[in-house]
Amino acid sequence: MAASKVYFTDFHVPVGTSQLDKLARLMEKGGAGEIDFHKKMVCIKMHFGEPGNLSFLRPNYAKVVADYVKARGGLPFLCDCNTLYVGRRKNALEHLDAAYENGFSPLTTGCQVIIGDGLKGTDDIEVPVEGGEYIKTAKIGRAVMDADIFISLTHFKGHEQAGFGGAVKNIGMGCGSRAGKMEQHNAGKPIVDQAVCVGCRACAKQCGQDAISYGEDRKATIDHSKCVGCGRCIGACNFDAIANPSWDSVQMLNRKMAEYAKAVVDGRPCFHISLVRDISPNCDCHGENDVPILPDIGMFASFDPVALDQACADACMEREPIPGSQLYRRMKAKDFVDHHDHFENCTEGSEWKTCLEHGEKIGLGTREYELIKL
Repeated sequence: MAASKVYFTDFHVPVGTSQLDKLARLMEKGGAGEIDFHKKMVCIKMHFGEPGNLSFLRPNYAKVVADYVKARGGLPFLCDCNTLYVGRRKNALEHLDAAYENGFSPLTTGCQVIIGDGLKGTDDIEVPVEGGEYIKTAKIGRAVMDADIFISLTHFKGHEQAGFGGAVKNIGMGCGSRAGKMEQHNAGKPIVDQAVCVGCRACAKQCGQDAISYGEDRKATIDHSKCVGCGRCIGACNFDAIANPSWDSVQMLNRKMAEYAKAVVDGRPCFHISLVRDISPNCDCHGENDVPILPDIGMFASFDPVALDQACADACMEREPIPGSQLYRRMKAKDFVDHHDHFENCTEGSEWKTCLEHGEKIGLGTREYELIKL
């Protein structure tokens, strides 16, 4: 497969120009205007952020994308699907309230906000995965698949299992219905090292399945009959007392996400945008965000989500960790083992390369890219 083109612009702007202007130019230079939007319904897939988190993309960016589509005769809508875990985005009513609270509404973005898998996360459609090795039919939110055109607008940041949350994760995991998310997460279940557990109960607060309980010694135990393997407890534990003993569970998650992403994008026009800023160590699904682990870098766009993720990751590897961040502190620890990768160094046990390798294998895209700086 030939190298894909990835377009890039940084966040620097002269007086009289805004980052929003640069985003619109990035879309145009990146070729989004080649898509026939006229009278077409356009799904703009993004993450509305868990209330309490402040690192998600501002709605201003979404408005730029929606306005770009409308100027070309398209009918855009913002979309995300419901979550598995505790929080305020596990059904459409709470999800919409959360989106509005974080600034996403028809008034601020110029288009409707739709929860892709319906009221209770059960409105999905089974989509064949061409070349899928683990998923034969992906369970995708119906509204996502009903759209004629698909655009992903991604906040590129760290992730406690997948290493980073980029375009492929935004598409694959993000477009899965609740059943689809469970199917992607069910390769392995975490366990608690009770010798290390301090009984702080932070993990239980993050568990949406009520799978974590405590004994008389205040040590946590995970009930695997309830656990769906989402990994939220791993990210919540500040004492590294929780880990997934299944050595390939993260890799399996990554491969399934790539296959889910392929189900979403196959057979229709797609365009992908990633903003590498406020690079928090964990997902925007958290109701908080720690300080960024790396400096803001810029905006990237491509027709190829695999090449886009690879370009964003490569740009991150060229930056120095921000002093005081989670990544910086871990790298200064006495027992630090250098993985020569900022995201794996930030969260022990996380891994991202498998996702892009598998995406390339099944024809989702290529890791080879030509970076075009604007």
